[in-house]
Amino acid sequence: LASQQHQFSQKEVNGIPTEVVCTEFSNYIFVVLTQYGKIGTLISVTPDSRSNDINEVWLDEIPMTHVCAKNLGMFVSQEAGSRPVLLGLALKDSSIDAVKQIKEIIKSCQVW
Repeated sequence: LASQQHQFSQKEVNGIPTEVVCTEFSNYIFVVLTQYGKIGTLISVTPDSRSNDINEVWLDEIPMTHVCAKNLGMFVSQEAGSRPVLLGLALKDSSIDAVKQIKEIIKSCQVW
């Protein structure tokens, strides 16, 4: 599928360089959030996801990754008008404060 548009932002989150890339496709939003320079864990979030259900393309076993992935994936889906989201997540800092800062970066480079 050809992408319609994309936005890129790089900012420091708690002293860690953080890159956010948001790309809109006709049927979903693809967002990469990385502090490692790679895509990392892939998470698929659909508008009909249950409150405790995210579709894990590949999700490591670190519990905080699950919490962070769900929080950020649902945030993007809701911000994008309940569109499906594919989220690439590679974060060194997944603290509550870091997630709040990352949400602001996502807002600054939204494509929906």
